[in-house]
Amino acid sequence: MRPAERSKPQYVARIERIEADARGGNVKVHVRWYYRPEESIGGRRQFHGSKEVFLSDHYDVQSADTIEAKCTVHSFKSYTKLDAVGNDDFFCRFEYNSATGAFNPDRVAVYCKCEMPYNPDDLMVQCEGCSDWFHPACIEMTAEEVKLLDHYFCETCLSEDPKKLQNSLASSVDLDTKVAIS
Repeated sequence: MRPAERSKPQYVARIERIEADARGGNVKVHVRWYYRPEESIGGRRQFHGSKEVFLSDHYDVQSADTIEAKCTVHSFKSYTKLDAVGNDDFFCRFEYNSATGAFNPDRVAVYCKCEMPYNPDDLMVQCEGCSDWFHPACIEMTAEEVKLLDHYFCETCLSEDPKKLQNSLASSVDLDTKVAIS
């Protein structure tokens, strides 16, 4: 929906109901607003994706003329499975209480040594031993190095069973397989 100031990004809302007057000339839409992280109490955090929005408890009635385009707000799970993310794609994993600043759910799973929630904008690598996920920087690798990996075992899994590294190399067809040791 069109913001009052053209320099601001478009607002995202879910249309709950459309109504028109008896002549059909005055069309109003009842909406439920999505908030961007920077519009919430507490603001944007490192784990918020660039296309993340929060479904709020803020309802409103707007003129249908303020609608500029259609977008799709995906569940977090379906967003992470998209082959390509378009300009009109967003995701929502939280509901937001605009008066209190509370989120539902109030907790989400955390990953990596840094114990941050997953951000779909950030590359992560999965350990083949424990299935945990890690940011390249947290395991002292670059994104480019991680992209070249065929196998990855985290420090914990390697310390528990150093043979995992040997077995992984022995079973690999490609002798140049890169295996990271964090």
